[in-house]
Parts: sequence; structure tokens; C-alpha cells
Amino acid sequence: MELRILIFAGLRERAGTGELVVDGLPETMTVAALKRELERRYPELGSLAHVSGVVGERYVDDDTTLEAGHELALLPPVSGGEGADVERGVFELAHEPLDLEALRRRVEHPTCGAVVLFSGNVRETNRGEDVARIDYEAFEAMAHPEMKRIFERCRAEHGDANGTRPELALRLLCVHRVGTVGVGESSVVVAAASPHRDAAFLAARFLIDELKKSLPVWKKEVYAEGHHWIGDRS
Repeated sequence: MELRILIFAGLRERAGTGELVVDGLPETMTVAALKRELERRYPELGSLAHVSGVVGERYVDDDTTLEAGHELALLPPVSGGEGADVERGVFELAHEPLDLEALRRRVEHPTCGAVVLFSGNVRETNRGEDVARIDYEAFEAMAHPEMKRIFERCRAEHGDANGTRPELALRLLCVHRVGTVGVGESSVVVAAASPHRDAAFLAARFLIDELKKSLPVWKKEVYAEGHHWIGDRS
């Protein structure tokens, strides 16, 4: 069979392309078997052991069986669906600098006595290098559904997911930059509002921690000489 493989960030850079069409494969094979075959055919990719697979809008395990017609996206370790409103959680990707005050106002509400906003800014040094800028890349088709799942877990763990405890009601917003972000600029903002401060603090911390773990957004730190994909284990 033939499969179309989408690759991102450091993988794309090493392969020189964002898409691989692989033919001559068995009629069915697991994701793990495909990774081994890709390592054999494209040694420049390096090890794919820590690379996640996505079919459609869902992460899949290495033992998932692939069939003809499937399109597999391979996502290297990340370095952050679009909700209808802030009560469910709103996620956006932004190409322009972020206005923190405007984002704060979007989650405010007369029922909320607490608003917590976290901004992750680009710092001037990392890994012993002077950082010139950071380039962010996102797999947008997967980023929105994944952030929707993060919002759902946040409401279940720290909010009023069942509508029975209005004192824990949450209003959630996350905006992540893509493209080039300069030193001192905000690359990601999460904002949480709630009637009481504990829920707002816990929700904001949950959102930033979870999106750093699983949101398919990658960052390339660019230095005076060279660059490094953060999270790349090859």
C-alpha cells in the first residue's frame, strides 16, 4: 500500500520536506512498524522512538494498525478545537504580537471575582546561548482539537463541569503565537476567570502545564550562530 506522511519542525527540516509519500508497504502495518521502515528509508530523520502519531484528529498508539487511505502525521515532542465561547474554552493561534490587557478583558465577567493571566515570554538566553528570536510552528488541524480536550479536562478537574457548583465556574482562554517571536515578546497567554481565586489559579496552571506537554506547537530557538528545536531528541 501507499501512505502519506506529514512531518513537522525538526523532522521536516532534516527531511527537507513536510510530506513523504511512502509506497510498497504491506497492506496493513502498525505505526511502530512504519516508524522502523521510515528510519530505514530516510536515515536523515533520526530515531522516531519519541515521535507521536496522529490519524485524523486523534493521537494513536504505536500498535495502531494503519491501512490504505490513512494519512499519518508524525509529531516530534512539543516545546501549545477552537471553543465557541470562553465558558467552554477558546483557543487561538496568532501571527501578531499579543495584547495582554485585551486578552484579560475577554475572560472578565461580573460573576468572576478572580482573573489569572499567565504570559510566557521569550527570554534572552537559553542553553548557554544568546537567543535572537524563536520561530514557532503549529499543526493547526490537530492543535485546536487537542486544546479542546485540555479545556475539557481542566473543567472536569478544577471547574464546574456538571453545572452543580457555580462557585467553580470557569472562563478560559489560550492564545499561542506562531511564526517569529522576538526576545521579550509574549509567545503564549493563558487566562482563567472564576468566582474565586483558587479555581482561577489552578485552572491557569493546569492549562499552561498541559499544553506544554501535548499541544502540537514546536519552537526553534535561533542564536547568533545556529539554532535548536526545543524538545528534539534526535
